Amino acid sequence: MRIHIIGAKAIPSDSVPGAGGVERHVEQIATRLADHGHRVSVYVRSYADYHKHTWNGVRLIRIPSIRSKNLDTITHVFLSTLHVLFQETDIIHYHGVGPSTMAWIPRVFKPGTKVVCTFHSRDWFDSKWSWFARSYLKFGEWATVHFPHRTIVISHTLQVWCRNKWKRHTDYIPNGAELLGPQGMSELAPFGLQPNKYLLGVGRLVPNKAYDVAIEAYHHVKTDYPLVIVGEAFYSTEYDHKLRALVERDPRVRLVGYQSGVTLRQLFANCYAFVHPSRAEGLSVTIIEAMAAGKVVVMSDIAENLELIDHSGIAFKTDDREDLAKAIDFVLADEAMVEERGKRAREMVKKEYSWARVVDKTEKLYKDLLA
Repeated sequence: MRIHIIGAKAIPSDSVPGAGGVERHVEQIATRLADHGHRVSVYVRSYADYHKHTWNGVRLIRIPSIRSKNLDTITHVFLSTLHVLFQETDIIHYHGVGPSTMAWIPRVFKPGTKVVCTFHSRDWFDSKWSWFARSYLKFGEWATVHFPHRTIVISHTLQVWCRNKWKRHTDYIPNGAELLGPQGMSELAPFGLQPNKYLLGVGRLVPNKAYDVAIEAYHHVKTDYPLVIVGEAFYSTEYDHKLRALVERDPRVRLVGYQSGVTLRQLFANCYAFVHPSRAEGLSVTIIEAMAAGKVVVMSDIAENLELIDHSGIAFKTDDREDLAKAIDFVLADEAMVEERGKRAREMVKKEYSWARVVDKTEKLYKDLLA
């Protein structure tokens, strides 16, 4: 099949600032589809650091954008959509509710091609957006389930919401993670970390990830273990300043910036536990990655997070600093429980959230559309 993917900033995901779950998702499915013999093209931002035309068998098509918080994605997706109209393709796959607003264009002007959209999350909840952007993202939710031939949702929670809200059928295909072997610990030294003696959080430093809640809760946790937070505050400088002011009050909390590759894998593999306080998610890639590393996850009790853990994690009341501090205390006090739940989490990923399983389901959906 000839497949064109639109909506991710770039692949590999570490080649562009601000990469997140969508980029890691596209990176994994695009390369695996290429391994299956399909001709896969991914539209990437022109400012991505990776300047080759192919990566791991995937063709990269560099398209410009207006590089600002509100215009970067939508201008890139619009220009990518115009470009794809003149390509030989069987499947055009949009990722995200914002990009999916353009899915009507190939439906009208390229009727022989099948269009798929993936609903990753209800992005308008993120307070970083302007009122206009939030309104447009709400429209994007409607567009994601009405414009394409098929809509993929990455969580059962989103699937139920789409059915109740829009009375539309969607296909459930979740995020995934790789089950990695031992990763070593050489990359911990620059951060002054010891294996199994720190807690980890990974995600963009934006308000809906709620790292302010985690830091404020950690002030009340009696431990020498550092809380290490990996991520950058792209287009969220006010929130970044807030986090750094909170960190100044507690030297145990460390903001270590964006990390990827071997460094990120070693940070996952060697942490004692994973902390994820987010206020909104689609289906968190970082939680699945922590589970794949055999780690217990302390996370907010939003439905999308609870869907993942199957009794392998610890939930706290969303935005409740006191409850989060108690959950962390509970985890720190019981190493045997942490180890047992971490093993259970890894088995859960192996059973339900492997990338091989995700790609097989995606490939089957494409083939059903073209049959």
